Amino acid sequence: MTVTWREILFFLILFGANLIQAITGFAGTLLAMPPSMQLLGVDEAKSILAVLDQLSCLLIVLTGFRHINWKEFGKMAVLMVVGMFVGMRIFEAFPIQQLLTLYGAMILCIALWKLFGQNLVNKTGLFREKKAPQTERIPQTGKKCSLRQAGMLCVILAAGVIHGMFVSGGALLVIYASSALKEKEEFRATMAMLWVTIGCYITGNQIQSGYFNSRVLLLCLVGAVPLFAGIWAGTRLVKRIKQETFLKLTYVLLIVSGVLAIV
Repeated sequence: MTVTWREILFFLILFGANLIQAITGFAGTLLAMPPSMQLLGVDEAKSILAVLDQLSCLLIVLTGFRHINWKEFGKMAVLMVVGMFVGMRIFEAFPIQQLLTLYGAMILCIALWKLFGQNLVNKTGLFREKKAPQTERIPQTGKKCSLRQAGMLCVILAAGVIHGMFVSGGALLVIYASSALKEKEEFRATMAMLWVTIGCYITGNQIQSGYFNSRVLLLCLVGAVPLFAGIWAGTRLVKRIKQETFLKLTYVLLIVSGVLAIV
């Protein structure tokens, strides 16, 4: 089989996305998905990126298995699968261009918030909790805690819906995981185990739907090369480049990625 220019460009995108993923710890699939859908088609891009994402996460699981937080893994896995089921039904029921527009808008919101929103909040003090004097401090009520917990569970469900539609709900899930998984190794290992597990669920559904043909399998095999090359290069660069600078570049690339999904 001959490799087309679209597939070569896809491999370059795959390399760059995983290089960034290795440095920043997120945004790999979120960056790669919109241009990949434009180059290969929606179903093909979802199938290939799901398999390759499982491969990269499996490496983390094998090296950090002892750090997995099984309680949090179970909670996230159940809610993600429920959300993914809903997301898959939505994907089948609505026109793809409408969903791509919504998806692109979500990516733009995440990128713009990361670039400008957090700094604005820090500078203005918006949403910052005012501390009461020591003698007047009142403990948090159970109602307030339960509302926050319910909100976090909704975030996991929403991440599952996005993942079911476009295999890239990680940006939303990190909102919950970063507060529940405090240690770096625990965070990486638990999240990687989650992506491997739900990736099997997604890949199984895609195989059942007939998306895995000889072309997709070939692209999965060849795509493993730029995938691991990007991870290798990223782990080398992470020690030489300021992460803050690279994060800003990542957010700019996310904006471009979001615009590609919309147009």
